[in-house]
Amino acid sequence: MIGRIKKIDLVERLASRSVTLDAELMSVVGAIIDDVRVRGDEALIDYTKQFDKVEVKQLRVNEEGLRSSAARADERVRRALREAIENVRAFHERQVEQSWTIAPRSGVQLGQRITPLERVGLYVPGGTAAYPSSVVMNVVPAQVAGVERIVVTTPPRTLSENPAVAAALVELGINEVYAVGGAQAIAALAFGTETVPRVDKITGPGNKYVAAAKKLVFGVVGIDAIAGPTEVVIVADETARPEFIAADLLAQAEHGEDASAILITNSESLAHDVAKEVEQQAESLPRREIVIQSLKDYGAIVLVETLKEACSIVNELAPEHVEIVTSDDDAIAERIRHAGAIFFGAYTPEAVGDYVAGPNHVLPTGRTARFSSALGVYDFVKRTSLLRYSQEAFESAAESVAVLAECEGLEGHAQSALIRSSFPQRRKDAKKTAK
Repeated sequence: MIGRIKKIDLVERLASRSVTLDAELMSVVGAIIDDVRVRGDEALIDYTKQFDKVEVKQLRVNEEGLRSSAARADERVRRALREAIENVRAFHERQVEQSWTIAPRSGVQLGQRITPLERVGLYVPGGTAAYPSSVVMNVVPAQVAGVERIVVTTPPRTLSENPAVAAALVELGINEVYAVGGAQAIAALAFGTETVPRVDKITGPGNKYVAAAKKLVFGVVGIDAIAGPTEVVIVADETARPEFIAADLLAQAEHGEDASAILITNSESLAHDVAKEVEQQAESLPRREIVIQSLKDYGAIVLVETLKEACSIVNELAPEHVEIVTSDDDAIAERIRHAGAIFFGAYTPEAVGDYVAGPNHVLPTGRTARFSSALGVYDFVKRTSLLRYSQEAFESAAESVAVLAECEGLEGHAQSALIRSSFPQRRKDAKKTAK
């Protein structure tokens, strides 16, 4: 597990997890989407019976049933959810953009109007991946943005088996929930059925079938991202406590067998101490088998000569989470250009970001941090450009419009400008003079 691993080897190992490279998966999911487009509710009911082994008579979850499930959640969980919602809302309220206008010259007004999306669909996975924290992280920025209608789809057993998910929905005031999961749920949200409404954008985590479906419907609707397996890279030196580092690696690895947890350090003693701690701490984890497989396939402890080299590796990996535990965390952070989120110091583990800190835990994975950002309020709004010219202002711009249009061979564009100005007569006079 410990060694001097080449950047390219790490990149290739982590890239192999991408669902976009699985042509067979895309074919299977594409067929499901087409079927839902044609048969609507009937297809959803059939797939629910086939994949979830549940016969549903009505797809929408009634509000009484939702509240009944929520009531079974532990009161400590409900209190923690309220704390998380408060912190996440406070953070995201700082992201709200305002519409604006400017008057760059006489007779011209330009601007940008910010408007929320009308309908957003949130996918909530079931099974071991049913996380109430993800409900909070997806719903709160949409609410802060002013989205009018938030629609939730989730596999039929989610709310009964995970009352904390129901509690999160109730605490957030969400009551439009449909008992359908998988790729078929994404298809329903994208195209609409007799019962499930068509939305403008789909967000939320899911398995590889859900991720593939989101990729295939993108363009018909917006999506947050094609989420890949989760990942953390920890940059640490000899000042770090090995038991802390090991605990954070294990925390990430327990997400799933395809999760990635990597330590990069310039301290050989820390590397060996962390490896021992990982082995010891893993013994007591309920998800030990998942952790061991994750660390075997996608985990690593990388020894480097300098922390500058460590930062170079981080930038190449562009990971979802980066923890920095060194004698000068700020200096290291200055060198890191590509990361979904950066956690500073021994007492800011990635887990605090997952739950209560406030910044969104929906982050770019699979090197997409090179060009993507955390989910936020700006993902739930549109920006519309506004333009207004007076007659006089347009007169002064018409000639430039026409010249550029003609340069591009678009005579109709030129005519659209010239017909509104006195320039056409001047151009005719110039042509006569030239003759």
